[in-house]
Amino acid sequence: MKILYRFLFALHAFVGIGAIAGGLAAILNPQEPLGMSIEFLKNSPFNNYFIPGIILFTIIGLGNISSALTIVLKSRFQGYISSVFSWALVIWIVVQCVMLNSVHFLHILYFIIGIIEAVLSMIIIFEQRLFPANLVLNLYKKIRIKQNQA
Repeated sequence: MKILYRFLFALHAFVGIGAIAGGLAAILNPQEPLGMSIEFLKNSPFNNYFIPGIILFTIIGLGNISSALTIVLKSRFQGYISSVFSWALVIWIVVQCVMLNSVHFLHILYFIIGIIEAVLSMIIIFEQRLFPANLVLNLYKKIRIKQNQA
């Protein structure tokens, strides 16, 4: 399990640092962050990258950094926190692809990273027997007992 925690920490740190850098670039230069043309936003509700930059910086960037910190600090709720920000990354990528009306390699990469983070988060929730894992495991146990009695 130690490898799982280290791998999840590395993923959250990687995504968090990248999102903070990308979000900061969009906040500081909302017209053309990192060379990204404003033309890509023609199908979106945004005129520039300022609001997406704030969302990227705070939710994806700081959220993933906080998820990494909960792993280091061994928080009881690290599975939940990691899961929330993993799914936030997945949703961010899907919405971004829809708004930009395109899919690039980095979208696919970060989508896969988000799914991996979510799966690892669920493993932690099941390992710690937190809700809803405790309900699922208790139900499974009752089913197994009834099967053994039959």
